[in-house]
Amino acid sequence: MREIAFIKQNKNQWLEYEKTIYSNAFQQPDYLADMYLQIMNDLSYAQTFYPKSKVTQYLNNLAEQTYQKIYKTKRIEQNRIIHFFKTDIPLTVYEYRSYLKFTVFLFLLIVGIGVVSSHYDLNFIRLILGDFYVNQTLENIKQDDPMAIYQSGSNWGSFIGITFNNLYVGLRFFLYGIFAGLGTLVFLLYNGIMLGSFQYLFIQENVFMDSFRGIWLHGAMEITGMVVEAFAGFILGGSILFPKTFSRLNSFKTGFKNGLKIYIATIPFTIFAGFIEGFITRYTKIMPDILNYIIIFGTLFIIVYYFFIYPKKVYIKLNKS
Repeated sequence: MREIAFIKQNKNQWLEYEKTIYSNAFQQPDYLADMYLQIMNDLSYAQTFYPKSKVTQYLNNLAEQTYQKIYKTKRIEQNRIIHFFKTDIPLTVYEYRSYLKFTVFLFLLIVGIGVVSSHYDLNFIRLILGDFYVNQTLENIKQDDPMAIYQSGSNWGSFIGITFNNLYVGLRFFLYGIFAGLGTLVFLLYNGIMLGSFQYLFIQENVFMDSFRGIWLHGAMEITGMVVEAFAGFILGGSILFPKTFSRLNSFKTGFKNGLKIYIATIPFTIFAGFIEGFITRYTKIMPDILNYIIIFGTLFIIVYYFFIYPKKVYIKLNKS
């Protein structure tokens, strides 16, 4: 389509959007979100076919102003916290879905490296996990209690300590993205290889299922949450490396805001995973297997659904409304 035809076709709608943006009247957040998605679609088209045109600059500015309008609008009909988790987060995740796919692929690759390296060099496990931890785990396995390490400490003490530690780790995943994503990459490399080596230790000792029922009882949500936190870090890093039509500073501000939102969204899952590890994992040995599997796959489904499936449903719903 020629540029003049593109402008003529959409001019009235853009003017309506512009009027909405600069109006002081309250606007429904759902309408603003739908408007933002439409503007982004037009901007994407303009960037593809008219990259140096003034219409591209205009749409870029319109998109930025719409974005700011969305998050300045007070939620009257619905609690802001509910709206944040129900609509804002899913739309942000969907917008950066390519980053999420990249993070998942990278994480699985890194864990695979940890497993393969441990398989071909058993000393690699000690190098990564440390002699003390490996020796303690081997001793626990000999005592027919591979998950004994999770039974130490009090319920509340373990829950609080584990939760704060995991929140801190997640924050590092996000903030390390400020180094153009390299900090997040290195931290993911460290944790992914450690996970692969850790899991292979139990495979080598023929207690994989015992470890699965113990580790993944809380790990299903904790490890998936870690992947999402790394995703937040890559959003921050990507905003520095790929500012697109925005200035690098404005791109960084947007990336930081969106990455922080993703990190905040993981906090409830991190707290719940800490609760499971502090109060439930210690009873793995006496827990019925069926209950164990219900918790593992149930928690995994919840976090996977929220971050990997639900965002597309929200996007489609808003486009239809």
